[in-house]
Amino acid sequence: MSAQILDGKATAKEIKSELALLVAGMAKKPGLGTVLVGDDPGSHSYVGGKHKDCAEVGIHSIRVDLPASATEKDVLAAIDDLNKSAECTGYIVQLPVPKAINANKVLEAIDPAKDADGLHPLNLGKLVIGEKAPLPCTPRGIIELLRRYNVPTSGAEVVVMGRGLTVGRPLALMLTRKGDDATVTITHTGTKDVLAHTSRADIIVAAIGQAHFLKPEMIKAGAVLLDVGITRTEAGLLGDIDPACYEKASFIAPMPGGVGPMTRAMLLSNVVEMAGR
Repeated sequence: MSAQILDGKATAKEIKSELALLVAGMAKKPGLGTVLVGDDPGSHSYVGGKHKDCAEVGIHSIRVDLPASATEKDVLAAIDDLNKSAECTGYIVQLPVPKAINANKVLEAIDPAKDADGLHPLNLGKLVIGEKAPLPCTPRGIIELLRRYNVPTSGAEVVVMGRGLTVGRPLALMLTRKGDDATVTITHTGTKDVLAHTSRADIIVAAIGQAHFLKPEMIKAGAVLLDVGITRTEAGLLGDIDPACYEKASFIAPMPGGVGPMTRAMLLSNVVEMAGR
């Protein structure tokens, strides 16, 4: 067996083409804002990619770059400007922010109706109780990628490795919604026997940031694997899934080229949906 690739890059391209058609027919042009603090090359590259996506789809983009010396007050002032901006229908604050800035306070200052990342506490609370709200982009991208490759989640045993706010916890909630209907286990640093869970899983989402942690002996034949973890090494960026798993799995979303492009596509989807309200 050799796993079929869940090609996030190609799928995201399809989604952007669909969004471009929607945007072309909209009376109100969507606008995406970004707030970036500091000089992290990875963050600058990622934000730059988001604005390139906007140009491809026809979305107006508003970029706010602040120096590493920016204070929490400076960041909150930028957020206030975007909250008030008529051109901005949705925006994100690129994480992580410098340690001197309270990330939770920053996220809470975002207008929930403009929360393009779906990470405002109010929107996460709506996810818990099943009310409509902007959805976190990476979990939404994972589910959309599975859907477009006809990988069923209904009744599936899913293991989400990692309990982070941006992926693990919201993904578990989304997969257990009616219509998705998966049975989800979250493993984390307190899990006593990770193998007991991964070895029976139909779908595994690895989001722990430990290079090549998931080995072939930890999965069952035919499992569907999605790699979300990123570890920077001298050899380059490595995902959480050992490449040897490719010979045992049925589908794999690799890192890079799997979930990452889908995250960016879902950000655009959120902004377009916000403009259409």
